[in-house]
Amino acid sequence: MREPKKIIHIEDFEPYAGAETVERIIRKAKPLRDTHVVHVNSTYYGGGVAEVLSAKTLLMNSLGIRTGWRVIQGSPDFFSVTKKMHNALQGDAIGLTERKLRIYEDVIYENVVRNHLNHDIVVVHDPQPLAMIRHYRKYGPWIWRCHLDLTRPNREVMRYLRPYIERYDAVILTLEEYQQKFRTPQIFFFPTINPFSIANRELSEEEISERLDHYKIPDDLPLVVQVSRFDHWKDPVGVIEAFRIARKEADCTLVLLGNVATDDPEGEKVYQSLMDSREERIIILSVQDSALVNALQRRAAVVLQKSLREGFGLTVAEAMWKGTPVIGGNVGGIRYQIEDGKNGFLVSSVQEAAARIVRLIKDRKLNRTMGERAKETVRRKFLLTSSVERYLDLFGSFETSYRFVKK
Repeated sequence: MREPKKIIHIEDFEPYAGAETVERIIRKAKPLRDTHVVHVNSTYYGGGVAEVLSAKTLLMNSLGIRTGWRVIQGSPDFFSVTKKMHNALQGDAIGLTERKLRIYEDVIYENVVRNHLNHDIVVVHDPQPLAMIRHYRKYGPWIWRCHLDLTRPNREVMRYLRPYIERYDAVILTLEEYQQKFRTPQIFFFPTINPFSIANRELSEEEISERLDHYKIPDDLPLVVQVSRFDHWKDPVGVIEAFRIARKEADCTLVLLGNVATDDPEGEKVYQSLMDSREERIIILSVQDSALVNALQRRAAVVLQKSLREGFGLTVAEAMWKGTPVIGGNVGGIRYQIEDGKNGFLVSSVQEAAARIVRLIKDRKLNRTMGERAKETVRRKFLLTSSVERYLDLFGSFETSYRFVKK
């Protein structure tokens, strides 16, 4: 029988974050030991939220904070409604009919019956489980963590969700520019990556080649890669158009790698809509393989994240961590990761993206320099230790302003 996997501990981060940071986090966690925390979201894989929760909940437990993770269940109709809410919070139109609201509210209540959230602290992620707060007696603070770009939310959906949001004790948004006129206090901090995950750990050249060979991905020409959920906000069509322009000046191969999360019914439609674009040098894959993500981001000459809206875009930080330059859409949280012209490029059009692809393929010195700067940016700003410390500060503030009612 195999020994259980060793989970990461805060001391493992010392080579990256430094001894002072590690000691400070241990000190902040000590008064919170045995606090019972639960995170609630809508999918256990696919997208950045699940990736973040997978690592963060384990690290919090290793610090002595009893941290759980619940995933709500729902019918395809429910996730169709919540996807429309997701899109509307990022600016799309929505028709909130009585039928849609009944589907949403009924499935929310079913999940309330299944999940007994009598924890000291409850952290609810994004709009899907948001309304669960209506049905609980609070034993401690409830926090809503919204990962979306709220620059221009649809007024109709915001008007419906606001009464639920304002039942929370705090709202966490990624950027100050997403701030809304809620009565609930709002705080701001970035998502972060786990350097020890399968998607981010060091790989040998042999391991990288094995993953690419397994999926029959050729690397005889420079690889241009985008890793994202299949979602129109990620602009996969624009990526393909930019690649087709770029390869007229620089031979290369495009790989679009994505997956379809359980809470995103539009993902399969977006994926299928791209199938006619496939050819020998345009490879489109829908697979859940973290090691392949890692291998592609390390072997790529260029990684794209050409989003039209983006709350943050963890795949940007993940690629930067591998020392690979990233071309990102000049939107949302991507702008806080990429410093244009220094550790990557920001673009606002297909033509700009194509020109930057060509430049990074042809100028190897620039490619290498940008990649080195990109990795250092992630080390300083976007490692898991950063967001864990912010959560500890937030939890600690509630201990003085909101006494937990112990069961």
